[in-house]
Amino acid sequence: MNQDELKAIFDQQASGYEQRQKKLAPVHEGLHFQLEWILSDLPREARILCVGLGTGAELSYLANKFPNWSFTAVEPSGAMLDECRLRAEKEGFSSRCMFHEGYLESLPDVELHDAATCFMVSQFIIDAEARSNFFHAIADRLHPEGILVSADLSSEVGSYEYRALLQAWVAMLHAANVPSGAIEKTHAAWAKDVAILPPDDVKSIIRRGGFDSPVQFYQAGFVHAWFSKRSP
Repeated sequence: MNQDELKAIFDQQASGYEQRQKKLAPVHEGLHFQLEWILSDLPREARILCVGLGTGAELSYLANKFPNWSFTAVEPSGAMLDECRLRAEKEGFSSRCMFHEGYLESLPDVELHDAATCFMVSQFIIDAEARSNFFHAIADRLHPEGILVSADLSSEVGSYEYRALLQAWVAMLHAANVPSGAIEKTHAAWAKDVAILPPDDVKSIIRRGGFDSPVQFYQAGFVHAWFSKRSP
């Protein structure tokens, strides 16, 4: 799936996206809770880059926890970014945000950021070198030793662990009433459009993208999350 196809899918999903994500809310809430403490030593007026943030869940969480921080929101889906902007306006922090519809390479030159978030984005970049280049583009937008917090689906596809997690994951998404063939369909869709790699492989890709050795701090099902600092 190319960038335009992926963007079109997210454009279509923007309306009602948060409602459909409620089944995964505990997964994201646990990630956000730890995100707060990983970034707690940043400057009082830190600048945060949020890459591929969809409707802005992590942006909302951080903006409400840290009222002096400012944010650069980067999202290629215009419909998703519109939802994100409406959320920021409703919650009263839109004046602290710069919204950019597009990709990192089209982001205008702005001040370097103290940290970046990138949740469930790089997994859609199938080519490993392109995936490392994506992380390098994030590193270029950070101060030296700026912090990256990233999360992606990760597992050793085909292993016993993968098969067991897949069964539990699909059961969760369907509230345990798993329709016939749902597990096979999910696996087939992921095999085609999502680069699900073992955690050590993802860490290696992040390192090649210009970051020190990533530290895994979270796992919920297939969702793994790491934090790392931009290499000097």
